[in-house]
Amino acid sequence: MRRHSCFVFLFCGLFLPSILGFPRTNISIDCGSLLPNYEVKPQTTAAPFLISVSFDNFEPGNEIPVTLEALNDAGFKEFHLQAQEIEGDVPVGTFNITDSNTKGLECHNTTNSAVINANSDVKKKVTTKWIAPNDVKDLRFIATVVQDLEKFWVGIQSKTLTPMRSESVNGTGKSKRKVCIECIC
Repeated sequence: MRRHSCFVFLFCGLFLPSILGFPRTNISIDCGSLLPNYEVKPQTTAAPFLISVSFDNFEPGNEIPVTLEALNDAGFKEFHLQAQEIEGDVPVGTFNITDSNTKGLECHNTTNSAVINANSDVKKKVTTKWIAPNDVKDLRFIATVVQDLEKFWVGIQSKTLTPMRSESVNGTGKSKRKVCIECIC
């Protein structure tokens, strides 16, 4: 009888939540495929989310503000955001976490190479700062956003950012180059 009781408790603890449709927690999104760890297919409609980046160009060391926001009232619970070169599929650069709804994630052995949700609260907007590395080519930010357990979008992309190599640019995107004007009277 004791053996039977242990089996019943084990069965109920492992399988009953999914049979009854209890919500799943601890969703993780793969660093490579950007797919969540459950078997629902991604949405094929246009994503109701936008990745905004303030600048078109960057230099190594620049901190670029990046915002992920919902375009409708539904919001989102989970997300995974990273920067990738146009011709690549691994994260480049690192993130400086500035929003309490976000946390850094180590992908491909680089700390904070991606940003994910710090909680499963409904969010309308999250902002972070991306730190540009050396020797990267044109890139864009790419995200997976989970609205709920039935709806998620993969491959949401920002505009393309291009590295600048000819003149120095600070974190505001403005030139550090000094202009000298000589007045002759």
